[in-house]
Amino acid sequence: MKRPAVKGKVFLALQLSLLFSSLSGVASKMAAKQPSLSLPFCFYYGLVLLIMVGYAFVWQQILHYLPLTFAYANKGVSLVWGMIWGALFFQEKITWNMILGAVVIFFGIYLVVTSDE
Repeated sequence: MKRPAVKGKVFLALQLSLLFSSLSGVASKMAAKQPSLSLPFCFYYGLVLLIMVGYAFVWQQILHYLPLTFAYANKGVSLVWGMIWGALFFQEKITWNMILGAVVIFFGIYLVVTSDE
């Protein structure tokens, strides 16, 4: 059985939702740097919850249009966004091993997305 073609808008929505979801990691790390239960901690922690609730709603809508295997295979992109956010917001170094890992993730996504069931 052939899987239905993924429309460009739905694929873009999937990628944007994963980008949005990855920002919860940034907010989480910012919360961890604050004193417990301080106002900045509560703000960042609330932001994590808001992002994840918004992502959950969008994810459920995307699943109406995409097979679960396709959508879930793309979640690996969040790890790449995490590397990018780490470098931009926290001055973390991106190493060759991390880049190699990202390539492996994208290759795995490609294999899952292009394979026939």
